[in-house]
Amino acid sequence: MLAKYNKMEKVTAKKHLGQHFLKDESIAKDIADTLNLEGYDDVLEIGPGMGVLTKYLLDKPVNTYVIEIDTESVTYLDQNYPKLKDKIISKDFLKYNINEIFEGKQFAIIGNFPYNISTQIVFRTLEYRHQIPEFAGMFQKEVAQRICEKKGTKAYGILSVLVQAFYDAEYLFTVDENVFIPPPKVKSGVLRLRRKQDYSLPCGEKLFFTVVKTAFQQRRKTLRNSLKTLNLSDALREDEVFNLRPEQLNVEQFIELTQKIEADGI
Repeated sequence: MLAKYNKMEKVTAKKHLGQHFLKDESIAKDIADTLNLEGYDDVLEIGPGMGVLTKYLLDKPVNTYVIEIDTESVTYLDQNYPKLKDKIISKDFLKYNINEIFEGKQFAIIGNFPYNISTQIVFRTLEYRHQIPEFAGMFQKEVAQRICEKKGTKAYGILSVLVQAFYDAEYLFTVDENVFIPPPKVKSGVLRLRRKQDYSLPCGEKLFFTVVKTAFQQRRKTLRNSLKTLNLSDALREDEVFNLRPEQLNVEQFIELTQKIEADGI
């Protein structure tokens, strides 16, 4: 009885960690249900807080791990979720070598992601894409839309192209501000990424990343101007593709552009 009395009642949301705790159980269940659980036995939840999403993951036929930088949340999870015994990683996902746990195995990522590091989480996921067949979670609505956006819009950019080169991206649903404690100042969006069956690129991956990032750093300019720093030959720069702005190219066209630059001797 004494141990129960001493259990932590709740965790205080910390602004510097970007914490907004989801309080709507039905939305938490909907997020958990976005995973198809195919091709992996392990799921990693990033930033579980007080476990509103975690409880639904623990009901599924997978091994659920959580990674949490907030020590108060770690204590709460340890006290309230015995099924997480030895599966709580008290580390920073952006700095942690996740293979200390998964050792090269396939695993999915899910979470109600802190908005201040959500794009960094996506880029980190891309580094582990060979091990992550599925990724789902909640972002600031505009960020989620940007990741899933197609060519030809202002929202389409670096995140859109790099993610969609390896994953099929789907925007699932919007979440209102009032279902969080404390409520954020923006709406949220839930997305799902499923790795493509063939996610290898027919061009140099490092150069592909460089071309995409360099092109969008000056997105209002044509590729002829924005890619000047790559020291392309005059002959290549006469190609019609260089008359376009980066937002006018889809993923396949960026791959073709990278192949042309490779053939040019970069």
